[in-house]
Amino acid sequence: MKFRTDGLIIKEQNIGEQDKLVFALTKSNGVIKAFVRGAKNIKNQKCASTSLLSYSRLTIYKGRDSYIIGEARTIRIFSKLRSDIRKMCLAQYFCELALTICPREQKSDAFLSLMLNSLYLLSEDKRVADLIKPCFEMRLASMAGYMPDLRMCRGCGEYFADTMYFLPHSGMLTCADCYVKNGETAIPLNPSALTALRHTVYADDDKLFSFALSQKGLNILNQASESYLKYRFEKDFKTLTFYKTII
Repeated sequence: MKFRTDGLIIKEQNIGEQDKLVFALTKSNGVIKAFVRGAKNIKNQKCASTSLLSYSRLTIYKGRDSYIIGEARTIRIFSKLRSDIRKMCLAQYFCELALTICPREQKSDAFLSLMLNSLYLLSEDKRVADLIKPCFEMRLASMAGYMPDLRMCRGCGEYFADTMYFLPHSGMLTCADCYVKNGETAIPLNPSALTALRHTVYADDDKLFSFALSQKGLNILNQASESYLKYRFEKDFKTLTFYKTII
């Protein structure tokens, strides 16, 4: 079966001298693993269009057990990310998250749109990395069915307080009055950080990155989002660890 779709290359591996194996986040089929013959030959059009962080129009042949990319035409290459090691490391973390969280064998245009928007904002310096990252983390998890419950305190129903604690293990909130130290990780949120965390989950898609927060608030927001993904997916993301050593 042959079909055409748009996709972003989120991982690549060399196979032999001329071929490679890629993972692509596609609009129509989610994350797929596909072989690309002759892709390591720089004279081959597929060399650039199937490289990491290339967004391309793909012609794909689906076999019984594998996909093969027959043709690939570049739509956009996020070349500015490749010239900045910090941005590139963060982009690779986004790719690892996509590989872990995004669906397989189902329509994924919303996931692809979030990924492309995040990379664009990062590439063009439209938003600071410390704002883009938690927005991407929390929204991606929420879209995949792992939305935390940030509506109110799990104990008393309090919606807003000077200090609220985010519990990344359960993905819930507790107010200072209801908080009990029991060994569970708890991240204290001031009103600004709480509002921002709720925004990353509940805001409309076109308003997701449209807020401002102090650097202190962004640090708290990043701590909350990182901790939530770590507990939810029971995984230490290697690309995140490397990114944090770079910055």
